[in-house]
Amino acid sequence: MAKAAIDVKQAAALAVANRILYNEGVVDGFGHVSVRDARHADRFLLARSMAPGLVTPKDIMQFDLAGMAIEPRGRAVYLERFIHGSIYKARPDVMAVVHSHSPSIIPFGITPQKLRPVYHMSGFLGDDVPIFDIHEVAGDTDLLVSSVALGDALARALGGNIVALMRGHGSVAAGQTLQHAVYRAVYAEINARLQSEALKLGPVKYLTPGEARATKATLDKALSRAYELWARRVGTKG
Repeated sequence: MAKAAIDVKQAAALAVANRILYNEGVVDGFGHVSVRDARHADRFLLARSMAPGLVTPKDIMQFDLAGMAIEPRGRAVYLERFIHGSIYKARPDVMAVVHSHSPSIIPFGITPQKLRPVYHMSGFLGDDVPIFDIHEVAGDTDLLVSSVALGDALARALGGNIVALMRGHGSVAAGQTLQHAVYRAVYAEINARLQSEALKLGPVKYLTPGEARATKATLDKALSRAYELWARRVGTKG
């Protein structure tokens, strides 16, 4: 497999994204974020297997869309790297992917209650967040997306959506930039928490499909404000 140098700025940005997701409570010792390689559309960048909050630029590796490391050098890799490769393969428009187990999301993947946008910051959820049930694809497993076939099945479940839930596991969030994917992972978790609290009080009036589209369009152009703050919180200037 041909080697290719990793873009230093992309590696640094991806390290920051890892630390932001940890600092904002989306990932803990597990979970990961990737970005499509700016120089090679058929490759992506992802950290070696480690806790996201500890990732530095030197930990970033390059993979092909089948999840094969370009230059492993004996480094351990994430078992679920196939999530990223399969989504990039199926969605040329996607440039970054977050996979997390953020706790408030989990109930919406295991109950009939659908995850829906409850406020303007989460309009990107739209009106139908799909759920990937690995049992329907592969029977009894450890629920990890640990092969190309399972990654492809998850990508099909995501379809043209931005977020997909994974039953008993977590979620994925996709973005046209790294900032978009991180923003969406953060606010999907916040929306889930708010929705759960609102449901305790009574019937919820969700955003209409039109409101969801309008708020998404507005926030997609303004998210750098939040991202700069998050980056400063983890000790960088973003």
